[in-house]
Amino acid sequence: MRKALGKGLDALLSGAIDDNNETSGMGGVQKIPLDKIIPNRYQPRKTFNAESLQGLADSIKQHGLTQPVVVVYDAGMDKYELVVGERRFRASQLAGFTEIDCIVHGKLDDKQMCALALIENIQREDLNPIETALGYKSLMQKFMISQTELGEYCGKSKAAVSNSLRLLNLEPEIQEAIKSGEISEGHGRALLMVADNNKRETLFKKILSSKMSVRQAEEAAKNASSETVKTKPQKTPDTLAFEASLQEALGTKVELKYGSKPSKGKLILHYNSLEELEQISQRLKNKML
Repeated sequence: MRKALGKGLDALLSGAIDDNNETSGMGGVQKIPLDKIIPNRYQPRKTFNAESLQGLADSIKQHGLTQPVVVVYDAGMDKYELVVGERRFRASQLAGFTEIDCIVHGKLDDKQMCALALIENIQREDLNPIETALGYKSLMQKFMISQTELGEYCGKSKAAVSNSLRLLNLEPEIQEAIKSGEISEGHGRALLMVADNNKRETLFKKILSSKMSVRQAEEAAKNASSETVKTKPQKTPDTLAFEASLQEALGTKVELKYGSKPSKGKLILHYNSLEELEQISQRLKNKML
């Protein structure tokens, strides 16, 4: 039995996933031509390893498809859109198949399509660290749920979800390096220890050029941070806890900036789109009601 979810996600998925975590409301397995199937438009996975995909294709050639893909029929396009199983779909194309075993779901709305695609990839660990973080963020924003609720649903700890989301605070260049595998998620977490942007960029370049291990990067980050401490007041544990709790409640990055006096400062809420700003505004209004 799956654990309780936030009301938004639970309500949206109650018709799509049963208590055994299997899609419901579907018929039996059908063979559908591959040229009648289109990818899930909400697929969070942007990169597919060619070698891994070829290995799966070879396995499918030898043993056949051991698990059907799940699709939903789009009458407007007269096509079947993938819900889950895009790797199997692509590998079957590589294997030279003309049709594939499918389970056809009766009906799914856009939010259910998005949620199922994200959750399948997250649970199978098929995404790179940045794609996973973006997947978590998307689910939290679309279904108005907390990190704790999301972690329970995806089988991850709240700390794992939080650490993943923090990677999105890194500069785009560093995120790209994590996506491509130039540096690991561990290197990314080490870089997050350095608050000063210039020092972080310097350390990032040093990690790349020196091929630092994660442990070496962590030591270098500690040294860079200790230098920053001398010139910049550090936040207290209470301040960090306050930021973390507010960040979870609002689903966005929160910063508390010290002013010239302890009683003064700035509370900064970050957003990346007008849609995200509206969601933050709605959360604030809900808290005040």
